[in-house]
Amino acid sequence: METILETKNLTMNFGGIKALDRVDLDVRQGEICALIGPNGAGKTTFFNCITGIYPPSEGDVFISPPAGKRKRINGLPVHRVTARGLARTFQNIRLFPDMTVLENVMVGRHCRTKAGVLGAIFRDRITRKEEKAVVTRSYAILERIGLADLANALARNLPYGDQRRLEIARALATEPFLLLLDEPAAGMNPRETEALEELILRIKTEEQISILMIEHDMRMVMSISDRIFVLDYGKKIAEGTAAEIWENPVVIKAYLGEEFDA
Repeated sequence: METILETKNLTMNFGGIKALDRVDLDVRQGEICALIGPNGAGKTTFFNCITGIYPPSEGDVFISPPAGKRKRINGLPVHRVTARGLARTFQNIRLFPDMTVLENVMVGRHCRTKAGVLGAIFRDRITRKEEKAVVTRSYAILERIGLADLANALARNLPYGDQRRLEIARALATEPFLLLLDEPAAGMNPRETEALEELILRIKTEEQISILMIEHDMRMVMSISDRIFVLDYGKKIAEGTAAEIWENPVVIKAYLGEEFDA
């Protein structure tokens, strides 16, 4: 399988603290990968470095979009990284609470539209046509995610699990080839987590989108991940399949602990 994301010696320093220490990681087309590790291991910092929130102190981030050329994206601003095909959700939900469900998804289409300030002011025929296409495309995404019946509800009125799904829908609206999920199951009950697992698997198979997720729910990670990467104190200490990670004594000592004994 073709590698679509690759980091080389990715390092992030905050003063005297090394949050990431020469991390090499790759995601291949068609994979679901998980990034796990104790709190403070550097997982969200890794996401922030590859999505343009932080410029890494050292190292490189490369993407290879399907049918596209390999590109180095170090230092690009967030909106340009998104336009190149990386979309993410956040550990803390970041919806627009007083906008409708449909409007939240429409916001995600912004990086794929062409109308400028003049078009928004004068609303010419091309701009109106584009706006109609945004609504149609956004509603279709809600149908696939299972939120179409709530299209006109305010985002703040959604149940917690549906708010998480709406964040994923908004990310999908940017047309990514790689979806980055930061603790998507956080705060979910077992039934919501099971539905989330099914959604992630559908995104992989039906949307042809690869996924890299940070997640603390180990049963979910072990169930759906093709490969797993483990960080500890900013360093990658292991990678492999679920079976390999489960049995890795270094990982058990650093993270899994007694939960997976016996």
